[in-house]
Amino acid sequence: MSSAVSIPGATVALSTASVYPEGCAGAFATAARLGYDAVEVMVWTDPVSQEAGALAALAELHGIRVVSVHAPTLLLTQRIWGPEPWSKVDKSIELAHEVGADTVVLHPPFRWQKEYARDFVEGIAVREHETGIRLAVENMFPWRARQREFEAYLPHWDPVPQAYDNVTLDLSHTATAGSDAMEMAHVLGSRLAHVHLADGLGSLKDEHLVPGRGAQPCAEFLEFLAATEFSGSVVVEVSTRKVTPEQRDLDLAESLAFARLHLASAMTPSTGDQQ
Repeated sequence: MSSAVSIPGATVALSTASVYPEGCAGAFATAARLGYDAVEVMVWTDPVSQEAGALAALAELHGIRVVSVHAPTLLLTQRIWGPEPWSKVDKSIELAHEVGADTVVLHPPFRWQKEYARDFVEGIAVREHETGIRLAVENMFPWRARQREFEAYLPHWDPVPQAYDNVTLDLSHTATAGSDAMEMAHVLGSRLAHVHLADGLGSLKDEHLVPGRGAQPCAEFLEFLAATEFSGSVVVEVSTRKVTPEQRDLDLAESLAFARLHLASAMTPSTGDQQ
């Protein structure tokens, strides 16, 4: 009996954060050149990342679509689109609609954003219902310094026990948190809507290594996605800010090859296909 290779419907996309300090224009060009399926736009200080018309023009120029928008809910993007957090979320939803993306990735509220945090779970659910855009809340990690741990997020850095319909799992964040990525994926089931593919060695900082260069079960995780016919997006989000442009291309090509290899699953053909 022969076997065939089946590749699930998961999109492999490149996060614009993966080419930092280059901007969105460089990310689209890189994604198209290396053969990625799509791009995730991190809303950042780069004005292009905030402008639907400019993003649409880049998508058309390079023949590559925008699959998701990462809202500016990071600590370093607090000044983008003003200080009001729900306004950031709503503008991200609007941007996603305008560029044809179906998912907005966002972080849970910071602990000091008490009013935002109080209504966060319900607010996410209402916006998903009203807009049809998936709001996939990302797993984070406790902050640590001098052997002390600080819970920086509300309701929690771990989205799995929360009542979110859609979750993003980031494999660099699982490394930093000391979480079990495979267990999280199994518990989430169909709520696992989006993946940030990276790696980590479990240090105190968020490393975003090329998959396969850390200690996370990146290969096993992707094979699990294939086996469960995951149809969301796998977004390569790795750090290349300290390497040369040539090395960046090599790292991002390696990340893409890693994703495609492990998303390919062996399957047994039907009886009629047997030779």
